[in-house]
Amino acid sequence: MKIAHLILAHTAPGQLHRMIMRLQHSSAYFFIHIDKKSDIRPFEHLEEIPNVRLVAKRVTVNWGGYSQVQATLNSCEEILGTGIAFDYINLMSGMDYPIKSTSYIHDFLADNPGKIFMRCEPVMEVWKEAIPRITQYHLPDLNIPGRYKLEKILNTVLPARKLRPGIIAAGRAQWFTASRDSIAYVVDYMKNNPWIARHFRLSWGADELMFHTILYNSPFRAAIQADNLMYTDWAEHKASPKTLSMEDLPALRHTDKLFARKFNEQFDHFILDVLDKSHTPAVHVTPLYNKQKVAV
Repeated sequence: MKIAHLILAHTAPGQLHRMIMRLQHSSAYFFIHIDKKSDIRPFEHLEEIPNVRLVAKRVTVNWGGYSQVQATLNSCEEILGTGIAFDYINLMSGMDYPIKSTSYIHDFLADNPGKIFMRCEPVMEVWKEAIPRITQYHLPDLNIPGRYKLEKILNTVLPARKLRPGIIAAGRAQWFTASRDSIAYVVDYMKNNPWIARHFRLSWGADELMFHTILYNSPFRAAIQADNLMYTDWAEHKASPKTLSMEDLPALRHTDKLFARKFNEQFDHFILDVLDKSHTPAVHVTPLYNKQKVAV
């Protein structure tokens, strides 16, 4: 069971190093996209760890923007370009952390071949609060004064935006654990259907919609599971989920999720200490390939 862990990060290289070491396994590989706004130098030492690679084609990522999709897409293309027969691609942020042992994670995915663990609900019927994301004009990647005024003008004078006939918008959470074949399908679909990128470039939170929409309207729909494998606590009702701490340990021990978000070792490192103590990682790691022989 070969897993490509795709990690989107912009800060906390020490915590990211810690997560990679927890997930070490002879069949695990790590592709790390560092936001282009961030200094890459504090992260470069991570490539000294076996099977860790910094994504070459970096993107300046803006919250809610299509840039989040582009960073993920660039990273997926690099993963697929290695020629390694990965079974799963697991998308996380640098602030996430495993809450099950590495062996359990690999065994679980080995027992569920071909499945797509992705929160994916049809927007018009279920996730109705997201309708304005795809019908109105949004410019989250346009960092200029007066952006919101421009959006208002566009949404006043232009008709509502629509996807192509027969395409059902779907989505929810950004993070997923998906089969390699399904992600290869997404990458190929986007190359052959440039209209979908043009549409989602003007959406809000495209990272929670675009991969999902493509797969929901594909032969892979039946493989999509009801939820992803990420524990998240939205009880604070804020724009971002709760930062987890020792008080959340009982919930983390009782959930069937494999990962959780978000953590901050500067806020509470004890919770990570306990999780590490509970789940000792595999010791022996053999590189999957010679980095020098693989074209980017």
